[in-house]
Amino acid sequence: MTAAPVAPARRPIRVLPSALADQIAAGEVVERPASVVKELVENALDAGARRIDVEIEGGGRRLVRVVDDGWGLLPDDARLALRRHATSKLSTADDLWALSTFGFRGEALPSIAAVARLTLLSRPREAPDGGAGFRLVVEAGVETDAREAGVPAGTQVEVRDLFFNTPARAKFLKSESTEEANIYEAVLRLGIAHPDVHLRLRVKGAVRLDLPPHRDLAERVRAALARRGAGALHEAMGEEGGHGVRAFLADPDAATTTARNTYLFVSGRAVRDRSLLHAVAQSYGPLLEKGRYPLAALFLEVPGGELDVNVHPQKLEVRFARPQEVYAAVRHVLGAALARAPWLESAGAAASRGQPLRTFTLPPGRGERAVGGADSWTHVASTQAALPLRARDAAPDDTAAGDGRDGGGLARAADGAARSLGVVDAATP
Repeated sequence: MTAAPVAPARRPIRVLPSALADQIAAGEVVERPASVVKELVENALDAGARRIDVEIEGGGRRLVRVVDDGWGLLPDDARLALRRHATSKLSTADDLWALSTFGFRGEALPSIAAVARLTLLSRPREAPDGGAGFRLVVEAGVETDAREAGVPAGTQVEVRDLFFNTPARAKFLKSESTEEANIYEAVLRLGIAHPDVHLRLRVKGAVRLDLPPHRDLAERVRAALARRGAGALHEAMGEEGGHGVRAFLADPDAATTTARNTYLFVSGRAVRDRSLLHAVAQSYGPLLEKGRYPLAALFLEVPGGELDVNVHPQKLEVRFARPQEVYAAVRHVLGAALARAPWLESAGAAASRGQPLRTFTLPPGRGERAVGGADSWTHVASTQAALPLRARDAAPDDTAAGDGRDGGGLARAADGAARSLGVVDAATP
């Protein structure tokens, strides 16, 4: 006989202890070591740094150290910076719609300090040469040491033993190599959008990433994406509906099955946005195989009053006042640029010169039968630059809807796609 369910007991409402409240809040901001690196580097950028050195050990769990040459902090400001909701970035609600900084909530440093052992050393730029700086030590949110210290101008934040007081959180971390890769990605994304800043990442003492200052954004993007295997990048630039669009686009051959190589930036912030990702991928049209994502960097500028950055604890997502217009602007600007992309021109030139074309074989689609074996399957001719292109991606939706009567639909779609690229007609042996 099943026992009757026990009704929950009434519990009084109480105010949580400050230490517990800080740990809960830290869970939203500090997800993993890469979150710590991201927040500290963004603080350095907001402080006007022109050189930022990041060092990690143990996948960032044992040590994260970020050193910058920014404005530096006075002792009183350093203490305030470790109090929740203390910030220099805004003072009124209206400031949220005109932000020019990464941080604005005043949560990053106190959240990190709540779940780690944090040491902050800083000296203002305007301090006299040889003047003393300030050293502040906080463990699990509690200040344990504060004194003058001889430090260079700028700020150094050292975070040790992340999640030492919240072992349940530490269980969810990945392997050391995975956490290192996440940190690398975080530093790379911040570096791409700031070509005038020298960023360096050291892992266990060895330099893993070194981005010296570059002349302009184009030079920085090309240098950064070359590490991802990008060759020549085609630049797109335009404006529509007040939205400025600029992008650097790689050949479709560089596309991958994950979106990690498609970099999205909105008003200088690296963001995650499904709509923007879809707009970039769709701009390639039939050149991009379904389920693949291009190697590209998109930079979108949106008027401040039409962008809400206060929608995600880690500021990884934004909200647009006119999302459909933003999507259309990206599609139109990138689509127009890709229509003139050099790899399309090389495809057409190769075909006109009668150069040998590489072919690939398409298996029969849904509802089709390969009569006579593989030799009866459709062969599609293409140049190296036009690949990857599959007929099923360019086909109409009739077969997907279960209509298998038109067995040649895929082949005809492939023919049309190949001709539109200036490639010879598809051939069937």
